Amino acid sequence: MLQQHQMYHPGVIAAAMSQMEPVPGGNLPPGFDSSACRSVYVGNIHVNVTEKLLAEVFQTAGPLAGCKLIRKDKSSYGFVDYHDRPSAALAIMTLHGRQLYGQALKVNWAYANSQREDTSGHFHIFVGDLSPEVTDATLFACFSVYNSCSDARVMWDHKTGRSKGYGFVSFRNQQDAQGAINDLTGKWLGNRQIRCNWATKGSGSTEDKQMGDNQNAVVLTSGSSEGGQENASDDAPENNPSYTTVYVGNLSHEVTQAELHCQFHALGAGVIEEVRVQRDKGFGFVRYNTHDEAANAIHMANGKIIHGKSMKCSWGSKSTPPETASNPLSPPSTQ
Repeated sequence: MLQQHQMYHPGVIAAAMSQMEPVPGGNLPPGFDSSACRSVYVGNIHVNVTEKLLAEVFQTAGPLAGCKLIRKDKSSYGFVDYHDRPSAALAIMTLHGRQLYGQALKVNWAYANSQREDTSGHFHIFVGDLSPEVTDATLFACFSVYNSCSDARVMWDHKTGRSKGYGFVSFRNQQDAQGAINDLTGKWLGNRQIRCNWATKGSGSTEDKQMGDNQNAVVLTSGSSEGGQENASDDAPENNPSYTTVYVGNLSHEVTQAELHCQFHALGAGVIEEVRVQRDKGFGFVRYNTHDEAANAIHMANGKIIHGKSMKCSWGSKSTPPETASNPLSPPSTQ
């Protein structure tokens, strides 16, 4: 496993380092400055990897100041400290995605949790349809036109290192959060139009302010090799196959249950099991047979116009009970 690392000639690597920098992935603080960082976080480590092997692999990027492996039942993680920043940057460039025992390592800058402001009491909004290249810093820059914007996090798949296409933005002021939802939905960020909604019911009192999961992120509690933990939730609707319901917001009060059924049937996303509309509140729900079908429907229906208003689609806040029997709806009448 280690022989492949000898392909990197020091002179070639030095030349490459002068031309490029590793692209930050994962949840780095918006103002994070890697220029002073000499430590890297290593995630998705196979349970068979030892601390000694981890150190041997990461020594290929430069002499180590320390190495700490934190073992977990399914997938371990760790921190590697270097004597200088270029070695840490080289480790991110050359070792991110490297296979050890069949698992691709996730390598990124390590940062202290204290570098982020405590936003637990702030107002959080969900931001969907993010381009793959959008980072925390990009997202923060977009929403920082509001002075009370306190944090921005793109959700990343800790196994692939790729963006999940959505994130969460925090605000100290509720009016700013509402203003961001109203003003920035449909705006272009990168090469996509983003959509915004409340992330938690705690941000408002109406049922249509859907639940998000701003805990589905890799958060390091220590930027050194002294320890830390990785908190990653697989229970978010995007990752949980028991979620099969699409929330449909911003509906005109004129939209009937039959009309919503027709709209989603026309998408051809999958088997529709149930359609409900709260006409007085301007939202509804469409339940599909499978999680993947619901995910496709969210992607396909979001932004479509019905009765002059653009539908805003996201996951329903409740999972489908496992004992729910499949009972597909009959196709809507074409008359």
